[in-house]
Amino acid sequence: MIRLERFTVMNFENAMRGARNPMNSWARSDSFYDDNGNFVFGPNDLDLAKRLAHAGSDHRKYLRMVFVSVDITAPLYWWKEYDTYKVATVANSTSTMHKIASKPFSLDDFSCDHMTSATLEFMKTVVERLESLRLSYLETKSKDTWYDMIQLLPSSYNQMRTCTFNYETLINIYRARKNHKLEEWHTFCDWIQTLPYAQELITFDPSN
Repeated sequence: MIRLERFTVMNFENAMRGARNPMNSWARSDSFYDDNGNFVFGPNDLDLAKRLAHAGSDHRKYLRMVFVSVDITAPLYWWKEYDTYKVATVANSTSTMHKIASKPFSLDDFSCDHMTSATLEFMKTVVERLESLRLSYLETKSKDTWYDMIQLLPSSYNQMRTCTFNYETLINIYRARKNHKLEEWHTFCDWIQTLPYAQELITFDPSN
């Protein structure tokens, strides 16, 4: 399970101004903002943006200036793979260490969507044990009980992080993960496809 919510794409205007710096071609810029405040590429700017994007990472430096912010809720096993992308990414997460006992455990706190029925039944007993430990910890503040919760917590536990990255990073993620075994990566890549000008600037076939 993965949810991507409350996303914003920023800085197209400044990025394109920077893309025109090498040739001093600012007068050819023809992009604008529509009535809803959305950035719209003009034909000249879009042609340049696409040519630079297709020319390779060295030429599309401007895409490192196009920023995306999004709230992602996903299981710990997915975050472990996401954390391989350390360059040009920032994330603030909800704190498992500090807040694990702040609310009751329930099955909804975990990604169980692909569990078989037998495993799901066992998972319910794990959740019950975690909740029992949580209640005991609230009463005793025992560090041993706290460690029991932390070390028993399954990797299917869902955590929310507010993440930022840029379009260049999304190109790398999309190409590396679009055929991944985990369904969460397919959902993430489907979301990438919905971003402004994703087809032209992110998900294009580099061989064309």
